[in-house]
Amino acid sequence: MKRVIEKEGTMSRQTGHSANDPTTAEGPSGNWQNRVTRILGSSYPILQGAMRMITLGEMAAAVSNCGGFGQIAASGLSSDKLRSELKRARELTNRPIGVNIPIYRPNAFDALEIAIEMGVTTVTTSAGNPAKMMERIREAGLRVVHKVSNESMAQKAQAAGVDAVVVTGFEAGGHIGRNDVSTLCMVPQLVDCLDIPVVAAGGIGDARGLVAAFALGAEGVEMGTRLLATRECPIPSFFKERVCSASSDETFILGRKEMPIRVLRNRLTEQIESMGEAQADAFLQDAGETSYVQEGGNRENATMPCGQSVGVVKRIETLAEVFDELIGEARKISIGLGSLFGGGEG
Repeated sequence: MKRVIEKEGTMSRQTGHSANDPTTAEGPSGNWQNRVTRILGSSYPILQGAMRMITLGEMAAAVSNCGGFGQIAASGLSSDKLRSELKRARELTNRPIGVNIPIYRPNAFDALEIAIEMGVTTVTTSAGNPAKMMERIREAGLRVVHKVSNESMAQKAQAAGVDAVVVTGFEAGGHIGRNDVSTLCMVPQLVDCLDIPVVAAGGIGDARGLVAAFALGAEGVEMGTRLLATRECPIPSFFKERVCSASSDETFILGRKEMPIRVLRNRLTEQIESMGEAQADAFLQDAGETSYVQEGGNRENATMPCGQSVGVVKRIETLAEVFDELIGEARKISIGLGSLFGGGEG
C-alpha cells in the first residue's frame, strides 16, 4: 500500500526555479519548443487531460501557469457556466488555455462559439467527426487538436485538417476508445502514418512515461490521472487519497457498449458492472458524472475515473511541484539514456 504524502512549496529541487516561471526551465533536450508547443502556445508540450466537471477554470489556469496547456472541459457545462469558467481562467492567467469540446454533444457548436468569443486560440475536440467543425474553426483562425483511439480515426482527422491528434491508449482513465490497444503500441503506429504531430495519452504518470512517449515518436503528452492528486484539483479528498493508494490493477472498464470509461474499482462500480452493459450505460449517463465530483460521498459509493498510471502516483503535490519533477527528472533520464545508447559511461 502506498503512503499518501502531501508536500508544500513550489521551488524546484532539481532545477532551482519556480515551476510558475517555466521559461527558465530546461527540458530533456534542452529545448522544449516543437510543433506541439507552437500549436498550443505553451512552454511545454504537456496537455492537462480534460475531465468532465473537474477541469474547470481555476485548474486549467493553474496548469497553464506551470507551462503546460490547461483545458476546460465543456462537457456538462451550460453556456453561461462555460463562459464564467473561461472568465475565471482569464483572471488567473494570461497564458494560453483551451476548451475541450465533445463533438457528439448537442451544445458542441455553442461551446465552440463561446471559445471563439472568449479569445481561445486552440481547442481540442473528441467523440465525433472533427470535419463537422472545421469550417467554423478555420474561419475563426483557431487551431484544433483532435482525440483519437485508432489509426482509422487518426487518418480521418488528418484529412479533415486538424493540426494534431491525441492518441488515447487502452490504459487511460475516464472515457476511452473501444480498441484494447495500449499507448505503447498506438503511438509509433500513428507517428509512422501521419504527417501531423501525435500527442500520447494513457499510462503516463511521471517523467519516465513522458520520456518513453517521446522515444516512441510523440511530440507531446496528455496527463490526467497524475493531476488528480494535486492540491489544485477540485475533487473530494477521498478521491485524491484513493488515487495515491491504488495500484494499476485496481481500475477496470465500465460501459463498454456505448461509452467505455475506466474507473477505480469499489463497491459502487462493481454493482454497476453487475447490471449488465445496457443498464450500466444508462446508469452512467444519468448519474456517473455527478457521483465523483461531490463532497459528502466516500471511496466506496463514488464513481472515480482513473487510469492505470495510478500505480505510480504516490503523493498529493501542487501542480508546480508536479511540473518541476516532470521537467527535472525527464532531463536526468534523457541524459542517462543518451550516455547509454551513445556508448559513453553512465
